[in-house]
Order: sequence, then structure tokens, then C-alpha cells
Amino acid sequence: MGDIKLFRINGEHVSELEGTSLTIEKSLQTLIERNLETFLGVRFLASEYSTGKTHGGRIDTLGIDENNSPVIIEYKRAVNENVINQGLYYLDWLLDHKAKFTLMVMRKYGNDLADAIDWTNPRLLCIAGGFTKYDEHAVQQINRNIELYQYKFYKDGFLLLDLVNTTTAQPLLEVENHINSSKPGYKTVSEYLEQSSTELKDRFEAIKAYIMALGDDVQMAVLKYYIAFKRIKNFVCLEVHPQTEKIVLFLKVNPDEIELEPGFSRDVRNIGHIGTGDLEVSIYNDEDFEKAKRLIHMSYDRS
Repeated sequence: MGDIKLFRINGEHVSELEGTSLTIEKSLQTLIERNLETFLGVRFLASEYSTGKTHGGRIDTLGIDENNSPVIIEYKRAVNENVINQGLYYLDWLLDHKAKFTLMVMRKYGNDLADAIDWTNPRLLCIAGGFTKYDEHAVQQINRNIELYQYKFYKDGFLLLDLVNTTTAQPLLEVENHINSSKPGYKTVSEYLEQSSTELKDRFEAIKAYIMALGDDVQMAVLKYYIAFKRIKNFVCLEVHPQTEKIVLFLKVNPDEIELEPGFSRDVRNIGHIGTGDLEVSIYNDEDFEKAKRLIHMSYDRS
């Protein structure tokens, strides 16, 4: 786990900003919940959600992310608190009570989002002032989507939220349990990839390798209709189109900041599409891929 240091530069003088990670208070949880989309790209559902008398617990924060996956957030308030095991306990409860979660989403965000919930990628986010090497080792042994975030407060109202460890449970070409539940007439991204030509598969692998090499904080999740690449938030949503021999990327780049090229890049802010991102990029060949690299990097830097 790296130790991030922040410095203030004043002319030729440099001073280190001293960060503190005191025991989490309720006020920090409230701050995160009120700004959940800004911090983590997660839509807020509930705070201190009771799992009932039989289960006897309270989920700190419940939400649904930009890929429509359920999210549980747990905060480590004491040094000896095993927040990871506690979160896994709640995650199992959630998977056994999908109807309750679906009803909660429907009441707050409507039927469309409730119908779009992706149960193949539920996430557990743990937030603490620090984690031990044993915490980091433990999450690597568990086949779940778990992310560890470390926070620090700085003077002048600065808050650092650092993703220090993550595990992704679902390998790329695994047959998802939800294939048969996809919309009639729609195939999953894994099915489209399996049906692609060798050339298109090779291009996908090259794009994937480039994106994953941008940083050790990059995560990949195979969803129903696209593959999401993310840091804390998505920065690439990738679709495979074997019929037209192209790969489509949706990037979090402001279309007004670049020169759009017909047939290659398109402003989709007012066009309905699956996934996240305001800029659509179509890659038909190696030349398109080379042009797309700069835009992918821009999206990565801003995620």
C-alpha cells in the first residue's frame, strides 16, 4: 500500500501537508452519503439499513452504482473492527433479499432502474483511516468484488479518498448467470465477443491490454451489455459489434473539448446509450485505436 504525500508549492518553497485519519465519526459517513455520486459514482439508497431481527445487523450505507450494481459501504470505526467480514456478511444477506433491494430502488428511482439492476456484480466498499497488510491479503483470497478506501483529512477543507486495494470476482469470458435473463433479441457482450472474428477479438485484447496498463488501480467488470473499465468511477464502457467489425467506447470526455471526427467520434450527451460517458468512439482498425489512445487516457485521468 503506497503512502500518498501532498505538498503545497509557494514559489520556490515547498511544504508538506499533514493529513490525519482519525476514527471515523458519523459526520464523515453523512458527508459521503450526501455526496455519494461525486465521491464514488454511487446513487444513495439508505443509511443504517436494518437487516431485521433474525439477521441482527445494520448496513452502514446502501447504494446502486453507475453500472446498476448493488453497493454496500461499511466504515471501519475501530482499530480492531473486522469491517471486511462484516461487509461480506451483509453482502450475503443482500443476495438473499433481492426483492427488498429492488423495491427500495423502485421507490426511489423508478421502475426502469429497478428492472436494470445487475446482480452479477454486487460490490463491497470498505472505508477506513487505514488498513493492515492482513486486510489487503484477506480480500485477495475472497472471490468477491471488494474495494478498500483509505481517507485522510487535510487543512483548508481537503479530503483524500484513496483506493488502496481492490479485487474483481468475475473473469472475462466466464458464462454469466444472467445470460438467459437478458432482453429478448439482445445478446450479452460476452456472446458478441465469442461470435467475433479473430481480428476483432485480437483488437479487443489489444485495447484491453492498453487500458489495464494505464495504472494498477484499473478494474474491469464484464456486465450484461458492455465491459466497464474503472478506477473509482467508470472511465471506459466498451461494446463489441461483430456485425460491423467495430468496437465502441464510451468515454468520460467532454465532446466540446475535442474536435469531433465523423465516423470516429460522436457527442452522445443527448443520445440514449447503454453505459456511461458523453463521448462515443468507434474503432474499426489499428489507426482508429491509435487515435483513441489519447482520448482513453484523458478519460482515465479524469475518473
